[in-house]
Amino acid sequence: MIPYKTASDDYELTEPPKDKFKRLRSERQPLYLTSEELDEILGWKLRGQYERQKEKRKANTEDVIRTVTGAALSITHPDEDYETELRLRLLCCIRGVGIRVASAVLALVFPAKYATIDFRGWRQIFGEEKKEFSISDYKCYLREIKQLAAESGWLPQEVDLAIWAKDVAESRSQHAGVASNRAQEDYRETLGEGPGGSMGGVWQVH
Repeated sequence: MIPYKTASDDYELTEPPKDKFKRLRSERQPLYLTSEELDEILGWKLRGQYERQKEKRKANTEDVIRTVTGAALSITHPDEDYETELRLRLLCCIRGVGIRVASAVLALVFPAKYATIDFRGWRQIFGEEKKEFSISDYKCYLREIKQLAAESGWLPQEVDLAIWAKDVAESRSQHAGVASNRAQEDYRETLGEGPGGSMGGVWQVH
């Protein structure tokens, strides 16, 4: 996992907002996000899907965003699992924010405590495909990430990003292997050998 910690382009995209929110944690008490700051996180997390719920998000006023994020980022509880649940539920009250985006908010603001959940991280950790996530799913994922963080000495957010980068790299390798095999099959067909050939180059998650 070590080669993936800083290898992806996403590392360069992630460090500036992390630094910004680190500064805000010390400067802004109680801590909250403005609509512009939340939008920055949405852009970071959603990328090409940013426009998908843009109309729905228009209902979120500046006051709503400051109040809800203020509550979510300031609330504490002795039971960390329950604290995480409360923060996620509060953030998901904002229109257009689901578990994945809420986890991104927490991971960028509190990288020492949280990670961002998505299908790539889930696939790497649990070896199965999953697109939609519940709060229980997130807490289960976060426990695994924190275990890896304790073993590596990294932040949970850093572990999560490295896992994400690893999955991207392996997926690209898989697709390249499939394309190569198809090209070989096409070439055999032009020689009259017919379709066939090994698919051993296809990546599998273990």
